[in-house]
Amino acid sequence: MMEPNSASSEKMGYEEARKSFSEDNTKTETKYVFDDEKQLTDKGPKFGKRHIEMLFYFFAIFVSYSVRIHLSLSIVAMTDSTANENQNIPTFDWTNRNIILSSFFWGYVIPQTMAGWLMTRYGPKWFLIGTLGICSIVGYLIPYVAVQFGSTGLIICRIIQGFTQGFLVPSVPIFISRWVPVSERGRINTFVYSASSLGTVFAMMITGAIAASVYGWPMVFHFFSSLGVIWCILYAFCGYNLPAECKSITKEEQAFIESSTARVVKEKLQAPWKDMFKSIPFLALLYSYTCFILGFWILLTQIPTYMSKIFMFQIKSNGFLSALPYIMQFLLGLLLSIASDFITNRKIMSLTTTRKTFNAVGMIVPAISLVCLAYCSNAILGIVILITAVGVNSACLLGVFINNIDLAPNFSGVIQGVVNGFSNIFAILAPLVAELLVTDERNPGHWCRIFYLASAVYVSGAIVFCCFGSGETQPWNDNKRVKDNAKV
Repeated sequence: MMEPNSASSEKMGYEEARKSFSEDNTKTETKYVFDDEKQLTDKGPKFGKRHIEMLFYFFAIFVSYSVRIHLSLSIVAMTDSTANENQNIPTFDWTNRNIILSSFFWGYVIPQTMAGWLMTRYGPKWFLIGTLGICSIVGYLIPYVAVQFGSTGLIICRIIQGFTQGFLVPSVPIFISRWVPVSERGRINTFVYSASSLGTVFAMMITGAIAASVYGWPMVFHFFSSLGVIWCILYAFCGYNLPAECKSITKEEQAFIESSTARVVKEKLQAPWKDMFKSIPFLALLYSYTCFILGFWILLTQIPTYMSKIFMFQIKSNGFLSALPYIMQFLLGLLLSIASDFITNRKIMSLTTTRKTFNAVGMIVPAISLVCLAYCSNAILGIVILITAVGVNSACLLGVFINNIDLAPNFSGVIQGVVNGFSNIFAILAPLVAELLVTDERNPGHWCRIFYLASAVYVSGAIVFCCFGSGETQPWNDNKRVKDNAKV
């Protein structure tokens, strides 16, 4: 390891980091060896290329979640003839609303594991451009397809959109491990993932306004698709897989990133599938992450309908009020990330204890809130409870959402693909379970069933992660099964 006070060894460490990143390591599983972060006097500009890359990932998730989420509200306008005064806007008499909402995940779960492996091997840039590009083109076509082919056509389009977005989430840990210094990880990881909350907020607020305008619900699909196309064009010219690929990055920032996060030992590592699935901390992560996703999507897909049927909010106010919990989730997530980095950097608690604590808070508080919501009949109080449940849920971003990098930084993209793919199989079930439990949407007692279920799911996820989770790097991260058994 490089001595912090040795100028000559620092220089050698920087050169080694630059050279190792400059080699063609996209053809293999890349093995990262993490050092303690070096105390550098010059870390490059305060707002550097890593921050620009961070913003690209933020807006990729922002746009993708907007596309993913807005249908929960758009479908209210698509199936309600009174939602718009413009009689030329088509509406549909569909009874399979929850099947339509779940169809996105039918495609979403398919590429997850493969996506993590492919992007680790070839880099995430062009996969991300393909993700948003194809997703946006399909979005432009949805209004026409819905009119011509009904709900079946819409379901097929959503399956395609889901498949393309399956490459998005596994790309984030790859970006974090290649671009983000250890001391900035909590904040940047949370900031990037919090785009899902802000994208949800934006979609819910804008969708209601656009759907109620003279342009109606078709303009919603055109609007969000346009955002995706704009992102693709910008990222094609300004995005990079690695710091070494960026010609405009300063030498100081590149040295800081590469020497303070990871040096690449160029071996052809095989993913340790057997060891991974025998690992108790990995299985705890898999279970707890699945509980988070199931609870999250039960709430996300059902809140607009709950607001509409129980509290009788109209489409404009429904969009704004449904977005309020996710505004709190975004803001609270940023505050908690600062607290997490402070605790970690000051070594107030171990990394394992920090991860477990934040994850427990992010699941137990929403669970209690949802039980309270089951007995709430006051609209204002109900909104406050929902804001609390969804807002505090953001603490999980400092728990299971970053734990894959803790367990195995060499295979963080692969782990995220496996975990996200498996968990979103259950996201498919969320709207379908809601349809089975809520047979009368105007009966508060039926909605209690949903809230009890989500609460139980959250509690079980918190308990399992607290008992069996870990923030320590696992032995199988340094997988000894090396292809060709040779250094490159």
